[in-house]
Amino acid sequence: MRILFLDLDSLSPDHLGCYGYPRDTSPNIDRIAEQGVRFTGYYTSDAPCAPSRAALMSGRFGIHSGLVGHGGTAADFRREGESRQFRDLLTTESLPGFLRSAGLKTVLFSPFGERHSQWTFYAGFSEIHNSGKSGMESAEEVTPGVLDWIERNSQEDDWFLYVNYWDPHTPYRAPESFGNPFANEPLPDWMTEEMLERHKRKVGPHSAREINMFDNKTNPKWPRQPGELLDMNDLRQMIDGYDCGIRYVDSHVGQLLDALSRNGIMEDLVIIVSADHGENQGQLGIYGEHATADQGTCRIPMIVRWPGVTRPGVDEGLHYHLDFLPTVAELLGKEPSPTWDGRSYAPALTEGTDCGREYLVLSQCVHVCQRSVRFGDWLYMRTYHDGYHLFPKEMLYNLKADPFEQQDVAGEFPDVCMQAVYRLNDWHDEMMATMKHDVDPLWTVIREGGPYHAKGHLPYYVQHLERTGRGDAVPELKKRHPGEFQ
Repeated sequence: MRILFLDLDSLSPDHLGCYGYPRDTSPNIDRIAEQGVRFTGYYTSDAPCAPSRAALMSGRFGIHSGLVGHGGTAADFRREGESRQFRDLLTTESLPGFLRSAGLKTVLFSPFGERHSQWTFYAGFSEIHNSGKSGMESAEEVTPGVLDWIERNSQEDDWFLYVNYWDPHTPYRAPESFGNPFANEPLPDWMTEEMLERHKRKVGPHSAREINMFDNKTNPKWPRQPGELLDMNDLRQMIDGYDCGIRYVDSHVGQLLDALSRNGIMEDLVIIVSADHGENQGQLGIYGEHATADQGTCRIPMIVRWPGVTRPGVDEGLHYHLDFLPTVAELLGKEPSPTWDGRSYAPALTEGTDCGREYLVLSQCVHVCQRSVRFGDWLYMRTYHDGYHLFPKEMLYNLKADPFEQQDVAGEFPDVCMQAVYRLNDWHDEMMATMKHDVDPLWTVIREGGPYHAKGHLPYYVQHLERTGRGDAVPELKKRHPGEFQ
């Protein structure tokens, strides 16, 4: 068995052709999708980068593993403690560790462990290639090493090759020589001048007036990314920059596929295309960021091409990305680990059977502290720390009528909010009852000063708001976060 896993950082399904995007951003990924199963209701349980990959690799929710942050106590796995053996559980129960115990050579091309000091990310890999720039490398710095590995090793059997590309992640870095394939194409229909005017009045990191998180500065190294969105030309620059990043990484995916074809192994090669999280490009009025527990951040692509197992199709059920581990275990005829929180969706791959969950709970504790419930047509969001966005305590979006989260209807549907809160509490009770610890790491983040990418920045951000004519938001920010001004 040979498996290629493509982890394309910050890749939103909303910007892929195979998911209905009108721009031709992803011809090679689309080709894989035509041959496999495309999942439309696939979500990371914990966002963004480090919590998401920790959940994928361990098969555990962040509330169980303890890893929900990018700094502080909650940026590390909880220790196993007294029950720890000579080797820890990740040795055999992480995704690569499990595959290695099943007889596969596990190979990684990614700098991710170093980027966030997530050394547990490497657990179970037999061979590790760190491209050396902690996620700031572009595809042309990654692909040569992967191609060399393919030429030297592809004819061997039983390997799992995990390749991580970063180009859809900010800052948008496609080389200038790549040009702009979308220069003459319109923006998506929902991106109107009226929408932009509303977004320009919004406050919060990565809003239209502060693409650089807390200000509107730009870096000449990254000409594809504006500092703020003042008009439709700026908005076009932003969306084109992101779409060029996707099209550029797709061209490198094409290079890998061509090399695998030349080596004659495509016929039985398993190919998985996914991401750690999506990228808000206007959802909630946020741009170029993955900072919330919403549809834009937490919904991710998942494409599985498994010759002899899958038939081309679309699965619309709700699944977590941490469901992948027990799914692979079932397909390999192995027993799942009792430490995994995931649920196998193998029947969706083998028979086209709907085996999605009734609802999902999505968490974000890095830029804000939020938990959301995804069920039916609805996304319910509950905010515990707003990360200076001035979000209300609860928000509700009808994703069928409003897929890009422009209209909060919580006030119109209190009964739906109550249903969501019941599900959230039920999930939380189950999580707390099935772990050794009695501390929810979301509250650890709050007690240590708030989400890592927010805390300490408010005094500076207030000055930026006053400079940009939005000082009216400052009193409410000071009221909500008085500790930031002591």
